[in-house]
Amino acid sequence: MTNSTQLSSENERILSIDFFRGITMFLLIGEFSELFGNLTNPYFDGTIVSFIGTQLSHHPWNGLHFWDLIQPFFMFIVGVSMPFSFTRRWNRGDSWNTTFRFALKRSFWLLFLGWALYCIGPGKIGFRMTNVLAQLSVTYLIAFLVMRKAVKWQLLVSFAMILLSYLLYQFWPVEGYNQPYVADHNFGTWFDVTLLGGMNGGHWVAINAIPTTAHTIWGVIAGMILMNDWTPAKKVKTMLVAGIIGVAIGFALDPWVPIIKRICTPSFVIASGGFAMIGLAVSYWMIDILKFRRGTKFFAIVGMNPLFIYLFAHIGGNELISKIYKPFVPLFFTWSGKLGIEIVVSTLVWFTLWYICYFLYKQKIFIRV
Repeated sequence: MTNSTQLSSENERILSIDFFRGITMFLLIGEFSELFGNLTNPYFDGTIVSFIGTQLSHHPWNGLHFWDLIQPFFMFIVGVSMPFSFTRRWNRGDSWNTTFRFALKRSFWLLFLGWALYCIGPGKIGFRMTNVLAQLSVTYLIAFLVMRKAVKWQLLVSFAMILLSYLLYQFWPVEGYNQPYVADHNFGTWFDVTLLGGMNGGHWVAINAIPTTAHTIWGVIAGMILMNDWTPAKKVKTMLVAGIIGVAIGFALDPWVPIIKRICTPSFVIASGGFAMIGLAVSYWMIDILKFRRGTKFFAIVGMNPLFIYLFAHIGGNELISKIYKPFVPLFFTWSGKLGIEIVVSTLVWFTLWYICYFLYKQKIFIRV
């Protein structure tokens, strides 16, 4: 790959990017419907439904569920889009300073919106930055700053972010917070308690934004691969090999550096980054090479308004929709019992959130920062 990243002469939009973003967002809003939680009801113990429900929830600590990959996938696909959007700006004459101001402004709004979400729930001011928007505000800006560097320098920065996080966890000298892989007794928790004014629930830590920067930088590199004039087969092979190596290294490290999503350990970041690269490679192969596009638009529609639908669901839009359905669903599904009614309601909420995205798409309304 050349340092300048040659643009393909093909003008056709790479639909696999829209699909990957869309299916990631579709799953994210699915969490707000509460359907996934219903799948782990004891009634389904020992069944495939229970297994699926478990995979659609975060692992409690050391280990990896499918759901642990969703935020890395989102960080990654944002990075994939960056070379396309910024190259268009530079080609039309925008200077680096102009695009830097745009990136800085976007980063600020992502941080502000991510922080504001924490104030809505408890109804009081408190600075937290563990959700995807707040974390993305950091990863997006760093990825932009190194995007025009050679790939080897981007890789160096990404692994430097991982290494910095690892060293802080390993050697932080404050007693009580120097146990790197013990929940709430590590550097990440110390950072939140000391500098941000409190501990986050579920053992999540704000400093995750540092190591997960690698996901966005690796996404940028994947985007550069897709923009290159290589053959499609070479693009797929390159991403697939990189992804397999990442997954293998991440799991190989696990005995020494546990895979823990809640504090973004190096093994987790590398393994999840590998899965993201594999996911994009497979999507590109199926959708843009084999032209298997049936149903892809269904998911892509959600990815066209990711910020709006995430904020809408996060501030209670899902609960409002649920209240609309709850009086009527029992009229038709009483026979299914309380659990059955809850599953029907949550499913309807999920697809109503999708329909809102569809409505915005049909009206050509796309909300961005």
